[in-house]
Amino acid sequence: MRPTIHLDDARLRRAKAAAASTGRSLNDLISDAVRAALAPRPSETRTVDLPTYKGRGLRPGVDLDHSAALLELMGERGS
Repeated sequence: MRPTIHLDDARLRRAKAAAASTGRSLNDLISDAVRAALAPRPSETRTVDLPTYKGRGLRPGVDLDHSAALLELMGERGS
């Protein structure tokens, strides 16, 4: 397909210069630009450093996998 695109004069001059400086045709430069613009982008991942602190450990009998027992120990059950 041969679509018509409209570029302002300054942008067209820059595109022609970029194509010439890389030894490509203007068509190839524009095709590559469109391909890059339409390519799926990986989702951004941010790394966050969280501070850690050395504690005294768990109280005897505390099981972090047993939420009902934890609530009872914290005095929040049945209130």
